[in-house]
Amino acid sequence: MNDTPDDIDDDDIALEGEAEALTVTLLPEQAGDRLDRALTVHFPDLSRARLQALIAEGRLSHDGTIVTDGKHKAKPGDYSLNIPAPVSANPEPQDIALEILFEDAHLIVINKAPGMAAHPAPGTRDGTLVNALLFHCGDSLSGIGGVVRPGIVHRLDKDTSGVMVAAKSDVAHRGLSELFGRHDIDREYKAVVRGAPKYMTGTVNTRIGRSHHDRKKMAVLRGGGREATTHYQLDEVFGITKPLAALLTCRLETGRTHQIRVHMAHLGCPCLGDPVYGSGAPAREVQEILRELEFSRQALHAGVLGFVHPITGEKLKFKAKMPEDMTELVESLKEI
Repeated sequence: MNDTPDDIDDDDIALEGEAEALTVTLLPEQAGDRLDRALTVHFPDLSRARLQALIAEGRLSHDGTIVTDGKHKAKPGDYSLNIPAPVSANPEPQDIALEILFEDAHLIVINKAPGMAAHPAPGTRDGTLVNALLFHCGDSLSGIGGVVRPGIVHRLDKDTSGVMVAAKSDVAHRGLSELFGRHDIDREYKAVVRGAPKYMTGTVNTRIGRSHHDRKKMAVLRGGGREATTHYQLDEVFGITKPLAALLTCRLETGRTHQIRVHMAHLGCPCLGDPVYGSGAPAREVQEILRELEFSRQALHAGVLGFVHPITGEKLKFKAKMPEDMTELVESLKEI
C-alpha cells in the first residue's frame, strides 16, 4: 500500500479565520441523484472534489446525522456543511529546545516532549515541532509537507511523547512516506491503561474512521474507515486484589489517527488521563494518584522507532525512555 502516511490527518491543519457553515434544504423532487452531485448545485463555490473531501471528513450532516459517503443517493431534508477555517500564514521559526537523537543531511530524529504539537493546528498557532524545526534546520527542511507542516512525515498527538522523524530533504520525505505507506516501520509504544486486558498478549484488528457521532473523534467502525492493527503485551499489572491499572507495550502494524487510544478504549482499557477516549473513571486509588501527580494527558509514549534510511539504506532504530511524568505514574501505581 503506497498511500499517504496514515499518521497525517489533513483535518488538523486549519488555523485562523472563521469556520463557515453552509445549509440547504433538499425537497423531495430534488432528491434521488448522487448526494455530492446534488449538493454541488447548491454550493457553486465548492468544486465537487472539495465537496467530496469535506463529506469524507464527516463535515456534512443530514437532519443532524453525520454523512460520510457522497456516493449515496440524496434524501430530502436539511443538510449542513461545516467548512473549516482557512489556513494562516507560514509558521515562524522559533528557538525551542529539541532532544535530537539523530541528524544528517536528510533526516532528523527527535524525542518529542509531551505538550508539543507536531504542527500548527486550531488552538496551537506556534510552539510546535514545525516551528522548532524551521529554526533548527532553516531552509534545508523538506517542503513536501506543505506550508503548515514542512518536513512532517508522521504525527504524534500533542500530549503523546516519544520518537519522531522529520525529513530535511524532499527525496528523504518521499522515501519515508513510502515506508510509512507500506507500514514498513518498527513502532512500539508504552501505554498505562485503566484496568488490564484479559490476555497477556493479543492483537486488536478493526476498522477505524471518523466517529459518526463526533467528527473530532475516531472510532471503531463496522463498515468504512481503514483497517487498523495493534499488537499488545501486558508488562505489569497494578492492584493487589484486582487489576486497577496496567503498563502495556503496544506495537503498531498500521498507524491510523489515534489508533492505540481508540484500540485500548475498545478493549475497555483506555489510556489513563485520556481526555477524549477515557470514558469511565478509574478506581479511586488511581484517581488519587492522577490528582496528586497532576497527570492530565493520555499516558502514551512512543518508545521505539525503527526504519531503513531512505537514502543510505542503513537500518536505524531509536529508543526513548518514558518521560518523567509517566515514570512517576508507573512508580506510584506500584504502591496500590
